[in-house]
Amino acid sequence: MHIEFRHLRTIRAIHRAGGLARAADMLHITQSALSHQIKGLEDQTGVELFVRRSKPLRLSAAGHRLLRLAEKILPEIEALEQEFEGLRRGSSGRMHIAIECHACFEWLFPVLEQFRRTWADVDLDIRPGLAFDALPALQKEEVDLVVSSDPEDLPGISFRPLFDYEPVFVASSQHPLAAKPYVEAADFRDEVLITYPVDRARLDVFTELLTPARIEPRGMRQVELTAVILLLVASNRGVAVLPDWVVREVRTSSDYVTRPLTAQGLTRRLYAAIRDDDADKPYMAHLLRLAREIPVRMQRG
Repeated sequence: MHIEFRHLRTIRAIHRAGGLARAADMLHITQSALSHQIKGLEDQTGVELFVRRSKPLRLSAAGHRLLRLAEKILPEIEALEQEFEGLRRGSSGRMHIAIECHACFEWLFPVLEQFRRTWADVDLDIRPGLAFDALPALQKEEVDLVVSSDPEDLPGISFRPLFDYEPVFVASSQHPLAAKPYVEAADFRDEVLITYPVDRARLDVFTELLTPARIEPRGMRQVELTAVILLLVASNRGVAVLPDWVVREVRTSSDYVTRPLTAQGLTRRLYAAIRDDDADKPYMAHLLRLAREIPVRMQRG
């Protein structure tokens, strides 16, 4: 027995329409083509699917069994067709994001909240890129976008600039370094540096300041949450270096001081790494635009 999707659609249409003529109109075929299809299906199954002398036309017990199958399978097939149509139109898809920047959640959540209002059919997910190799995962299509500050030359991958940011020194307003207009690498020698729990190769304070100067802080303390880092800093338990979008709310607080790193200040740039094949997808372009605009507004308060 060979049952096709069209056979299931036929059974469902006749049941809903109550007759061949209306069912044929629903299926956009002639009544004679529909009758031929029914006969062929009954020949295959070896049973009568309809009670022939009833008006309106009724399904037999075997026909009802086939109808139950149709009502189970066809909605799933139709949902899949809609999903594929959405992919063709560019209105649906997948956006799984890996983050190599621990503090990026501060601006990424507002970006995704705005994004989902327009692209409700796009499957969103966030995977912290600190637990796996994010860029190889992007190449293998395990994720669709990687937020990184370290662009690489990778085949089929492009790094789109998002925005520039400033790593900022944060200390208690009672800290001795609060009197300085800026801090330098040597100022960290006697300090407990509070950081996120990531490798120092991913921390701007090391890559841009301390490691080149061959300076080690007196101690280090790793803390998962930004709010806890700021709490410890306000209690004078240590100092921190955080991106400017993180410290926007404490700049005006009397509990903290924020200072540039070095007299000139340091500037870093964040990128979105994406596959070249995804660059023309409408929802990708929209997400990149939001990721350029919203963090800058946050930096400006």
